[in-house]
Amino acid sequence: MTDSYDKAQVTNLLGDWRRGDAAALEKLVPIVYTELRQLAQRALRHERAGHTLQPTALVHEVYLRLVEQQRADWENRAQFFAVAAQMMRRILVDHARALLTDKRGQMTPHLSLSEAPDVATEPAFEVLAIDMALTKLGELDEEQARIVELRFFSGLTVDETAHVLGRSPRTIKREWRLAKAWFYRQLSAGH
Repeated sequence: MTDSYDKAQVTNLLGDWRRGDAAALEKLVPIVYTELRQLAQRALRHERAGHTLQPTALVHEVYLRLVEQQRADWENRAQFFAVAAQMMRRILVDHARALLTDKRGQMTPHLSLSEAPDVATEPAFEVLAIDMALTKLGELDEEQARIVELRFFSGLTVDETAHVLGRSPRTIKREWRLAKAWFYRQLSAGH
């Protein structure tokens, strides 16, 4: 994530918003919009060509859902972006499910996952297969699933992920490697 603003300013605005200051959200959105748009572009990069959602529409949908989260106990910007990325994931999954419902009888296409160090830079993935695999991983190891969500969908660094989860960066690196290996096996097994 790029930091072209003061992280403390974002954290302060999140706190003000949580305490009921509606103007804080109005100040926050322009500050974080570029980063939210980058999250949306990253999320959509993993979608099929010709996806009907555009980054701007995805950010606007997230904004509408964030407005409902006013009472959330925002700790910092990393947590905020983690929640925003989770919302983007849910929106994309809902969108994909709606498309599959419209196209009855079609199967989910074949997927591949490279063993490259950063799974988020790999070729396009089918969002539903990723979501199903992430849900399954969550049943086996909730922390690893959360790490994948923060790193893959949020684009958080190892240090930011460690901060959000209250773990050491070394633990996050180890769990991230294990989770990527599990994902590779899981998605490869379907072939």
